Amino acid sequence: MSTAPDGIVPDTKDWTWVLDRPCPDCGFDPSAQTLADLPRAFHDTAMTWSDVLARADVSARPSPEVWSPLEYACHVRDVHEIFAQRVRLMLDEDEPTFANWDQDATAIERDYAGQDPSEVVVELIGAAGTVAGVYATVTDATRGRRGIRSNGDAFTVETLGSYHLHDIVHHLHDVGAA
Repeated sequence: MSTAPDGIVPDTKDWTWVLDRPCPDCGFDPSAQTLADLPRAFHDTAMTWSDVLARADVSARPSPEVWSPLEYACHVRDVHEIFAQRVRLMLDEDEPTFANWDQDATAIERDYAGQDPSEVVVELIGAAGTVAGVYATVTDATRGRRGIRSNGDAFTVETLGSYHLHDIVHHLHDVGAA
């Protein structure tokens, strides 16, 4: 089990169900977008994250056990980077297995709480643009290529994109910016 930042309880839920039905918390509906919508969606959500990172209280945790908007934004930046790597692997290799990624260990190692919001916004927008560009290269012939998560869950490029978008949208909901 991972070590989480002070006061944070690690999220160990299996969120793959969001591929089959709407999320009751954030309202994300996997049937409401297509793979072709992802580049625009990642651009638009990055602009919303830009607004979040401009808040005066961006570093304040709403409670000791909940990440601050800054910490969520750092996580979102890193999620974009991880998913760009994973989609590239899926496009370049036959059924790659993704290395495990411990988001809580990353939050500690990268000191999410201590990062500069003005740097994070540039990095987040850049990472969103990069991953949007990767998704924009997906064709009808490659959308069904598969990759396997370290726990054995299988994704296609298309389902991974939906899973990815839900993560970003859900965290906007978490910081009250949905």
